[in-house]
This record gives sequence, C-alpha cells and structure tokens, in this order.
Amino acid sequence: METKKTIAGTRERGRAIRRFILERVDLNRKSIAQLTATHFGISRQAVNKHLVRLVREGLLTAEGTTRNRRYALAVLDQKSIFVPLTSTTAEDLVWREKIAPLLSDLPWRAKDIWQYGFTEMLNNAIDHSSGTSVYVTIERTALSVKMNLRDNGEGIFRKIQRELNLLDERHSVLELAKGKLTTDPDHHTGEGIFFTSRMFDEFYIRSGEVFFSHQKPAFEDWILEAPPRSGTAVFLTLSNATERTTKEVFDEFASGEDSGFSKTVVPVDLVRYGDETLVSRSQAKRLLTRFDQFRTVILNFEGVEQIGQGFADEVFRVFARAHPDIELVSINENAQVRAMIGRINSTE
Repeated sequence: METKKTIAGTRERGRAIRRFILERVDLNRKSIAQLTATHFGISRQAVNKHLVRLVREGLLTAEGTTRNRRYALAVLDQKSIFVPLTSTTAEDLVWREKIAPLLSDLPWRAKDIWQYGFTEMLNNAIDHSSGTSVYVTIERTALSVKMNLRDNGEGIFRKIQRELNLLDERHSVLELAKGKLTTDPDHHTGEGIFFTSRMFDEFYIRSGEVFFSHQKPAFEDWILEAPPRSGTAVFLTLSNATERTTKEVFDEFASGEDSGFSKTVVPVDLVRYGDETLVSRSQAKRLLTRFDQFRTVILNFEGVEQIGQGFADEVFRVFARAHPDIELVSINENAQVRAMIGRINSTE
C-alpha cells in the first residue's frame, strides 16, 4: 500500500516530467518523447501518458500520426491592441489600461520587467518614430509571454544613422548595443533599449534591412540582413517564472561609488561586416566611439576569430593610455585574440 509520502513523491515527479516537456518541446517537437524518456529513465509509453494529459489540459497541441507526432506549446491567449500615436499618448496609461490587465496573474518579477520593457519601447515609438500608430500583439503560453510592438514610423536604425551621421544602419546597431545612445539627449538618457534587451529572454528589433537580436542565457548578439520593411518591430519574450529582477539588471551595469549606468558590455563582433577580419585602426575607432561615457567597458570577443595588430594597438594601447580612468575588460577571447592583446600589453 502506497504511503502519503510515496504518493506525494510520485506526483512531484510527474509535475517535473511535464515541466521538462513544456520547457523543451518547442525545440524538440518530434523528439520530445524520446528526449524525456532518456532524461528521466522511463519508457516512451510512460512519457506518452504525460503528453496526452498536457494535450487534454490545453497546454500542448499535437498533429500527425503516432510515428510522426509533433507537439508544440499551445497558445492560451492572444490579443492585438491598436495604439494611436498622438500628442496626448502616454505610455504609462496605455500600460495601466490595456496591457497590465492581460498580465495581472503573472509573478511580480515578470510583471515588473514587462512594465519596464513595454513602457520604454512604447515611449521610443511615441518620441522618436515619427509614426502615427503602434500595433501591439501579445501571445501567452503555459511558460511565457511574447509581445510584438510594431510602429509605422521612419525606422529606428535609419533614424539613428541619419541623426548621428553614421556609416549605415548596421553601425546604428553597434551603438545601440553599447547603451547611452539617444538622438534627443535633452529628454532621454538612451538607456531604455539597452536595459530592456538585457531583462528579457529574447529581444529582437527589425527595421529597414537589419534584424538585431540579443538573447539569453548566452547574451548572444547578432545582426542579419533582412528584406526591407518600413517602421520598427520590437519582439520581446519572457519566461513567466523568470528569476531576474529589474534591480538586478540595473545593478549589473553599475560600477564605482554611484549606482548609475557606468558599465557596459560591447559585442566586438558587431563591428565586422560579413566575414571581414578586424585588422584596421578605423574599425577600432568605430568600436571605441562613446567609450568615454563609461567607467568600465567589457569587450565581448565571442565569435571573433582573430584581430590585427593595428586594431589591438588602437584599443589596448592608444585608447587605454589616453583614458587611464576607463577600465577595459576582455571576455570570451580565443587563444589567438588573447595572444595579440597580450602582445600589445607587453609593449607598455
């Protein structure tokens, strides 16, 4: 006869199995049963009972025959909201009246992040897009919320390029990734996009011919060339069970005695165009633009196979010597990049 403790343990294991399925199904739609069976050391038949239950509860969808069965997270709710951009549009009122009621049952950490991210992105559209409207779509599953804000304005990368006289729209992405970038310094600090991108699990901006992504947990940044489109579309995804808080993200990029935004992480790979190598001083100077606004700059060399002597010298000797108060920190460099940096530092 099963004891209460045994029954409770069985139920807890069942919940763990179903949670595992929900967390991994979108990346393993055809193989989720085998993946789960292997992970928990149980039979495919046992896993199928959990899959059937999740489908019955409306948390998963299933299609195809038994052998080719495919599963996916079910969309539990989907809303579309039209926001006109006028002189009286206020992002906090839109949040309070139209968005917050749709997310009221989320844990407080998730709600705080959604309030910050939504109001910052809508405010950018209000103040900078020169558009007349924003369409907001919200999609909920058992695990997360996805949101898309799409305006019909000029396009964020094109506007930054034009206002700041940058090389092209890709250069705009590099500057956005650094943080503290704004075309209206009298009214904005340029922190909204930087911090929003680091609070959410997935953050994408698509505008003009550029698609920019920042994703956790690897903090991967990348740019893709996309078919031209007008306006700006921002995509946000956040787990309902996120452990992050807005304060933790703000604190992560503060250094020194004050609590302000004084530390940034710069993806060095964004300086490159296509498969070119980072060898020139002009490339380095593009990277170094606005570094003097920070106390600590963390250079993320993820994806950079090699750097040339001129590039390294400009960053780690010329700039470092001219700005002794700015700390340059290198991370994720391979052996070849590390050796070049060491070579430059040894000449000091």
